[in-house]
Amino acid sequence: MRAVVLTGAGISAESGVPVFRGDDGLWEGHRVEDVATPEGFARDAETVHRFYNGRRARVQEVEPNAAHEALARLAREWSGELTLVTQNIDDLHERAGSPDVLHMHGELLKSRCNECGAVRSCTGDLSRASICDACEGIDCLRPHVVWFGEMPFHLQEIERALDQADWFVSIGTSGRVYPAAGFVRVAAAAGARTLELNLDPSEQSGVFDESRLGRAGELVPAWVDELLGAD
Repeated sequence: MRAVVLTGAGISAESGVPVFRGDDGLWEGHRVEDVATPEGFARDAETVHRFYNGRRARVQEVEPNAAHEALARLAREWSGELTLVTQNIDDLHERAGSPDVLHMHGELLKSRCNECGAVRSCTGDLSRASICDACEGIDCLRPHVVWFGEMPFHLQEIERALDQADWFVSIGTSGRVYPAAGFVRVAAAAGARTLELNLDPSEQSGVFDESRLGRAGELVPAWVDELLGAD
C-alpha cells in the first residue's frame, strides 16, 4: 500500500503560522510581485530580505500541532509506503518527527547562493551584506524558497509517487496553486482513492472521492487512526 499526502497552509495555520497571502492578494501589505518573484528580488533585495526575515523569526516561535504529529506517527507505524509532500516552507513536519519531507516550494530555514548554488541552514536574518560560507561571495544569498515564475522542487519524484499511489490525501490546501492543485487528478487517473481533509471545500473538492471538513488537528489524527487500524 502506498500513500501520497499533500499538505498546505491550512495545517500550519493551526500552529499559528499566518497565511500570508490575504484575500486582497497582498502578502502582509506587499504586492506578491515585490516580495515573491525573482524580479522583485532583483529590484529591491533588502525589502525581500526583511519580509522573509520576519517570516523566519515567526516560524521558529510556533510548534507542530496534532495534525503534524499524526502524520509523523503514520510514517513511524504504518507498514505501507508514505510520501509526504508539503507546499509549506516551514519545518513543522520535521520537528514533529516526519522524515524525508518533500518541500516543493522550498524551505524558509535555509538560504541558497545565487553564485555557487550552495544551500545552507539559515535561522537568522539575511541581508545584502550576508556572506556565503561556501564561495565567500557577498550579496549573493537568497531565501531557499520557490517564488512565482520559478519551478517547484521534487516534481519528478512526486509524479512517480502519484503514479503508484493507492491513496492520495490533501490536507489544508486551497486547490488554487498549480501544479499541486492538479495532483488529485493525476492520482485519480492512476487509480488512487482520493481524500480531502480541509477546513472549507477547496477549489478541487468535486474531484475527490471524499471530502471531510473541519480542523486538521482533529481530522488528520482520526484518518491516521483509521488507516493504522486497517493495517
